[in-house]
Amino acid sequence: MPRRQERRAKTVTVMDKTEAHWVARIVSIAQHQDQKAFAEVFRHFAPRVKAFLIKSGADQGLAEECMQDVMATLWHKAHMYDPSRASVATWIFTIARNRKIDLLRRYARPEPEDLPWGPEQEPDQADVIALHQESTKLADAIRKLPPKQRELIERAYFGDLTHSEIAAETGLPLGTIKSRIRLALERLRHAMS
Repeated sequence: MPRRQERRAKTVTVMDKTEAHWVARIVSIAQHQDQKAFAEVFRHFAPRVKAFLIKSGADQGLAEECMQDVMATLWHKAHMYDPSRASVATWIFTIARNRKIDLLRRYARPEPEDLPWGPEQEPDQADVIALHQESTKLADAIRKLPPKQRELIERAYFGDLTHSEIAAETGLPLGTIKSRIRLALERLRHAMS
């Protein structure tokens, strides 16, 4: 066997052993609430997740909060990990990415004290009629979506669920959810134009 192939085979074997080690830790957390296994996973992945978040634009505070949230999610949802779908690292970093997006969305929403108070000017009657017509047209377009797409649109926009939460509820892969929602939004855009 040439040296390059030999080195590659050794690397794959080491990677397989390392991955098997982390999979065993996640399974132990899921099945036995193994705190020792969790501590080991935490020591290894928490600093890497935080560094990943900082490199992707999060400040120190957000990265720390998000990393803590990711590790808590790992503890509570270890039973949802499927080694046939992703490596442990990929699973953890996907949770981190999604949690960062969730936190950024939450912080982007105005706080109640930032909202205007007091009497507001009555909207123009033409605007009210136009809005009603647009709403009726949108409701009709949503009803005409294929059932699988309609269900995901309703969960995402009316149920206010993240794509990750929808995946957890439905058991569908995250990529499937994203592509169905994207296709549904394209159909809705076309119907509304």
